[in-house]
Amino acid sequence: MPNSFAPQQFLNRELGQLEFNRRVVAQAEDDTIPLLERLKYLCIGSSNLDEFFEIRVAGLMEQIKVGSISTGADGMTAHQTLKLVRERTHQLIDHQYQLFNTEITPALAQHGIKFLRRTHWNDAQKAWVKDFFLREVMPVLTPIGLDPAHPFPRVLNKSLNFAVELQGRDAFGRNSTRAIVQAPRVLPRTILMPPELSDCEYGFVFLSSILHAHVDELFSGMEVLGCFQFRVTRNSNLFVDEEEVKNLRLSLQGELPQRHFGDAVRLEIADNCSPQIEALLLKEFKLTQDDLYRVQGPVNLVRLMEIPGQVDRAELKFPVYTPGVPGVLQKKGADMFKVIRKSDILLHHPYQSFKPVINFIQQASSDPDVVAIKQTVYRTGADSALMEALISAAQGGKEVTVVVELLARFDEEANINWANRLEEVGAHVVYGVVGHKTHAKMLMVVRREDGKLKRYVHLGTGNYHPRTARLYTDFGLFTSNEEICADANEVFSQLTSLGRVRELNHLWQSPFTLHTKVLLAIKNEIRLSQEGKRGHIIAKMNALLEPGTIAALYEASQAGVKVDLIVRGVCALRPGVPGLSENIRVRSIIGRFLEHTRIFYFRNDLQHDIYLSSADWMDRNFFRRIEVCFPILDKKLKKRVIDEGLKAYLQDNTQAWEMDSDGQYRHKQSRLAAKKCAQVELLEQLAGTPHAT
Repeated sequence: MPNSFAPQQFLNRELGQLEFNRRVVAQAEDDTIPLLERLKYLCIGSSNLDEFFEIRVAGLMEQIKVGSISTGADGMTAHQTLKLVRERTHQLIDHQYQLFNTEITPALAQHGIKFLRRTHWNDAQKAWVKDFFLREVMPVLTPIGLDPAHPFPRVLNKSLNFAVELQGRDAFGRNSTRAIVQAPRVLPRTILMPPELSDCEYGFVFLSSILHAHVDELFSGMEVLGCFQFRVTRNSNLFVDEEEVKNLRLSLQGELPQRHFGDAVRLEIADNCSPQIEALLLKEFKLTQDDLYRVQGPVNLVRLMEIPGQVDRAELKFPVYTPGVPGVLQKKGADMFKVIRKSDILLHHPYQSFKPVINFIQQASSDPDVVAIKQTVYRTGADSALMEALISAAQGGKEVTVVVELLARFDEEANINWANRLEEVGAHVVYGVVGHKTHAKMLMVVRREDGKLKRYVHLGTGNYHPRTARLYTDFGLFTSNEEICADANEVFSQLTSLGRVRELNHLWQSPFTLHTKVLLAIKNEIRLSQEGKRGHIIAKMNALLEPGTIAALYEASQAGVKVDLIVRGVCALRPGVPGLSENIRVRSIIGRFLEHTRIFYFRNDLQHDIYLSSADWMDRNFFRRIEVCFPILDKKLKKRVIDEGLKAYLQDNTQAWEMDSDGQYRHKQSRLAAKKCAQVELLEQLAGTPHAT
């Protein structure tokens, strides 16, 4: 379905990303959220901005650098986008620090959690800090004076640094007036002072305050005129020519160390930084005033993410919960294969435990009847029971095939390490298809039963990563359905071998059929609506950007199809425009857990088709990635997905944000209706209690 809509009918991706981050930071303003969690949201907002600059802003600056005049679907050039991005980012960062200084910090202090500023230290505190500096900090510092023999040092991406202004001559008679002190990453950024000295239960001292107080110890005999924090964010895109490399892993291993030293894209400095140091840093990093961000506080709020873990105050955090386990799997040592043969099993993370997935692969690893295991790996973490089980299976003589995505952003190093370990024990390790990231979440076990081979499959919307399975909402399906298992086997064959694309029974797959199938499903709802039947589409995802899909949804709206979109992050579609999209509603849920499920519902004349997927509706997911989209065929499980994954979120009037046609979001909080919070209700329904599949 071609895109025949004008640029003004699409919203800008980068501005949409900033709008999402504004919603995250707004959580820090919400006094109904536990205080230490509000601090976390502030840190998450800063972490999101870091990646936004490293990838999206860096990309815009690259386009400008090469003279690109191309535009996106919204019609904006890189120049126009970057100008608006800078304006709104300055506003957002100013707001973050205003929240930190005037709301979060005073509120924490009322609960006995204080950030002890050096201007308020008493004599005993000063003595403790000095001792800590001499013992723990000074021995690992390497101050570098700037002179012809000591040029400006290489500054790591997002590292904490200090620019020091000096006066006087050193031991060699040099009259250098400036120096750089880099804070090693081994040093903690916040240090807990003993409570008997801090006059509160939890008194934290910033590493920057400790260094500021004793920087003169590093420059004996010289006068320190000023010491100023700074932090530079760099382009973190990896530049690997996939068409030219012969060994992607070796090429990546050579490229990864350079990520820390890409072109600078943002400079953060303390608000008291002198004009001379400001000018020096901007010149050194080849940046302009537009790229400069003065902050009133630590230049890296992300580091404060450590604070909640160091504070034992349960009342200031979200309540602890135990993920539930489906009733059929609650029996200790339950035979996963026997249970899956009986019926499909659906897991809804994080409300339900990820442990059954680990149990499944561990059982497969030790089961003498299992002959082969195949799995895709996108993100799994540096410490993974799943990967250890695969290694054990290979050591036990089973055929183990692992499709490792080496270009999973910021997880490249961990994935390379797992690939090395797997190859060492004889597993087959492949890296997918050059030019297409393997983003599909698939695990297949082949078992010999009654003289025949039988396949079992796990398909998911999220990564095989136990830690994020406690933080992200995702669905996972266990099935032994022969046609779905055959489809999964075919996708694995595509990834490891060569051959033409074959038609699949049930799975929609990128880059071959997913986009076409989605458009056909939308078109079918249009046809039904035109025949006088009710058309309804509900889609839940992380991002909606692909112009052809948006155009199809506009046409569906014009045909009278009701369209409900639950898009956590960026949405380029304009809802509620008369004559264009008045039947489309867009909402975003921001809560305790990061909404990560991709669910596509098509009413289809009461067939109620439900698909789960690893893919968002973006160009990259449709055309440049290996993705799968799988149906839920069991009626009971289909109802669960509709109730838990869609209806609960459409009825949420606590954590929902509704989008207007200009891309602005309004927090949906009903004062009249009973409060409904999808995540809280699902915790109550699924976590820690028996629940039928």
